[in-house]
Amino acid sequence: MNYSVIGAFTIILIVLTSGEIISMKTKAFVPSVFVSAVLFLIGFWTFMPKDIIAMGSFAAPIVNVAMYLLLVHMGTLMNLKELLSQWRTVLIALAGIFGICIMTLTIGKTLFGWQTVVAATPPLTGGVVASILMSKAATDKGLTSIAVLATCMYVMQGFVGYPISAFCLKKEAKRLLGLYRNGGKEAHLAKSETASELTSPRKKLIPPLPEEYQTPYVILLKLGFVGWLASKIGPVVHINDFVLCLILGVIGCEIGFLEEKSLNKANSFGFLMTVLMAFIFANLSQATPAMLKQIAIPLFGIIILGVIGMYIMSLILGKALGFSKQMAFACTLTALYGFPADYILTHEAIKSVCETNEEKEYVIDDMLPKMLVAGFTTVTIASVIIAGFFVKLL
Repeated sequence: MNYSVIGAFTIILIVLTSGEIISMKTKAFVPSVFVSAVLFLIGFWTFMPKDIIAMGSFAAPIVNVAMYLLLVHMGTLMNLKELLSQWRTVLIALAGIFGICIMTLTIGKTLFGWQTVVAATPPLTGGVVASILMSKAATDKGLTSIAVLATCMYVMQGFVGYPISAFCLKKEAKRLLGLYRNGGKEAHLAKSETASELTSPRKKLIPPLPEEYQTPYVILLKLGFVGWLASKIGPVVHINDFVLCLILGVIGCEIGFLEEKSLNKANSFGFLMTVLMAFIFANLSQATPAMLKQIAIPLFGIIILGVIGMYIMSLILGKALGFSKQMAFACTLTALYGFPADYILTHEAIKSVCETNEEKEYVIDDMLPKMLVAGFTTVTIASVIIAGFFVKLL
């Protein structure tokens, strides 16, 4: 069946919206990407044409533009001051990523083969960007089932990460609540003062443009310019363009050339993320029931190996850096979902344990910054860098 551009666009958005609504109704316990993936699979096996994603205009070159702009934008989300203040969290999160790679590239390689673990590991360490990079690389090499595996890894990893994280966070919330009820109120005041210092405005080398000139055109122009620079510099220094976008985005924001949270200010973030989310499901058009059966064992096997690797590293480094074992493990598990699930899971755990607003505030001030920084470290930074490196290994 053939659809017009707007008809295909509408059907794609119906699927994505359905996933989002179900995720909201279940408080993110059922991931939106899982629901959307199932609906797309049913659609591809029944009434949807295989190329409906391209028919809806969610294909190159707009996807490539979206990738460049979003990755530069991710750099503008970083607050280096906060990352430095949470250096222990950053180290634990990176150790978790290291644990994933060690387990998948040793035991995983023996069990499932080199190409399988190389394609599946970056999506396991992060989010949509890593999944797209690996699935595209696999597709370019004609490895259809491997490309589907990379997509499915992104879709399924949250089902393991959510319940384990919820258990760890609830346990940590109970521990902190006990500290608060046994004289932790003064410590809370000290934390509040430190937090106010971290959120004070940062001085930039380049002063910000007047508000009236911070229009979508101007902001997108600057993001596009930085992305173009990355595309020119990348081949020269032998660094993946998308990894360089992230690095240059951080630098551009720190010196004041780029606005913080650029795409949000340009009112463009939502649309560009929609482009990426639609594109990632395009690989599922090649997935047959037989292929899904074939990749099921490596899919869940690699996830289990990755979680074991994260747990071992979180135990070792968490103890050395003064984290409770449950908080350290929760920080590493952010690799399986990132934001906003890290925010939602933390709040849900705290609400289920604390009784007063003062108790909630105390526990949130301790747990939430760690979870957010960990999620940013794993999904936004580490997974993109790892994917840029692993693309060359496939």
